[in-house]
Amino acid sequence: MKPYKVIISGGGTGGHIYPAIAIAREFKRRYPDADILFVGAKGRMEMEKVPQAGFAIQGLWISGIQRKLTLDNLSFPLKLISSLRASFKIVRRFKPDVVVGTGGYASAAVVKIAALRGTPALIQEQNGYAGVTNKWLSKNVQKICVAYDGMQRYFPAEKIIKTGNPVRSDLLEISSKRAAGIKKYTLDPEKTTVLVLGGSLGARAVNMLIAEHSVFFENLDVQVIWQTGKNYYELYKDMETTMIRVLPF
Repeated sequence: MKPYKVIISGGGTGGHIYPAIAIAREFKRRYPDADILFVGAKGRMEMEKVPQAGFAIQGLWISGIQRKLTLDNLSFPLKLISSLRASFKIVRRFKPDVVVGTGGYASAAVVKIAALRGTPALIQEQNGYAGVTNKWLSKNVQKICVAYDGMQRYFPAEKIIKTGNPVRSDLLEISSKRAAGIKKYTLDPEKTTVLVLGGSLGARAVNMLIAEHSVFFENLDVQVIWQTGKNYYELYKDMETTMIRVLPF
């Protein structure tokens, strides 16, 4: 039997990239000979994080539409055509057995092309509120993997499979990493530590809440590792204290 060939596409934010990497690693665990190729957007986070995880990636010239009039918006039709053409060439050359999309602009092009060419395709939606890309692709793919109930609001019910969100196996075992974490973040091992995560780009409401109640944590003598996300780090970095560590991502 020939090795499976899989294209996985998703990016722009960690919420799309890391589930994609988790899927790739699990596939390699089950099928060590599998040939896996990632497709991402040039200049975005996936072009760095995917190779660091040990997988090959090809980039497309694509980005989303901004809410205000910009040069990027004017170039969007050209980027869309370019990404569809490039995706067609990638799919034709690689000949995947299946294509998996986890969200993001790059996945729109490659999953769409693969599905139109008759290649089995599925998407994985991490959120309770479906993204634009996955909603657009839902009518073309065979299956839609979701993490929450009620997703028939966005997708055809007959295609939905509730799988939960993929998690990288290295995140599941944390007891052996405690000492290294305490050292890395200069924490007091005798004190309670709270980790605040708002995604790779950050979550405005989460950051506002932590900023508003930072004194509350200090009064409780609780240490906080606060990941603001890249979009909010400059706004909150000056709030770092001996008890609150402020980090971008």
